[in-house]
Amino acid sequence: MKIKLLTSIFILLFAVNLTAQNKGLGAGIMFGDPTGFSVKAWLSDNQALDFGLGYSFIPEANKISLHADYIFHLDGIEYTDGKIPIYYGFGARLRFRDSESGSFGARGVIGMLYYFKQVPVDLFFEIAPVFQLLPKTALHFDAALGARYYFN
Repeated sequence: MKIKLLTSIFILLFAVNLTAQNKGLGAGIMFGDPTGFSVKAWLSDNQALDFGLGYSFIPEANKISLHADYIFHLDGIEYTDGKIPIYYGFGARLRFRDSESGSFGARGVIGMLYYFKQVPVDLFFEIAPVFQLLPKTALHFDAALGARYYFN
């Protein structure tokens, strides 16, 4: 029951029309805590939605993890073959081990990207403090290194 309620809250908080993207939809992989899949949908030149589905291999937290973030990108350093912007944002994270146990938390994120000018790929590194709200309050950290391919 808790998982169904938490999943419903999560979906309602982040139900957004993704048709406004102007840099495409990217999908890829991330390694860290959690390790799994990453999807990014651009909403404008400097705003995007970022989603992750992964698994935490840390023994006390080995759970399936789902997160969604609304992120803002700052102008970064430009190179001849790419650009390195910094981003920050907020979102939510769900973690669950089975149908009876789970947790829900508010998530802040800060990261760095590397865009390639010639290929539709980005590399990213991010750190996200997670303020767990349910079933009890706690502070956790997520961190990931990953890559995404963009479908334009």
